[in-house]
Amino acid sequence: MNEEKSCCHEKTTERSEEQRKRLLNRLRRIEGQVRGLQAMIEHDAYCNDILIQSSAVNAAMNSFNKELLSNHIHSCVARDIREGKDEVVDELVATIQKLMR
Repeated sequence: MNEEKSCCHEKTTERSEEQRKRLLNRLRRIEGQVRGLQAMIEHDAYCNDILIQSSAVNAAMNSFNKELLSNHIHSCVARDIREGKDEVVDELVATIQKLMR
């Protein structure tokens, strides 16, 4: 059975070294922010301070998602549409709906 691979399991995206570095650097900064949140909880930091830091983590993740989504649309989605794989539009819509939750 020659089944099309699901994006979450088998598809891959080749990224330039610059893109890969940029995305990984963003994730490492976010990881550091999350570790900071953990430390704040461990040290009984004031709730308001934790919430402000948590909001910063959310903003950083949103920024990461925007960059990755833009890359995805310009590369994967555009390529698939050019190749006649219109189902990528439905996949994109579903992804955007998940991001907007």
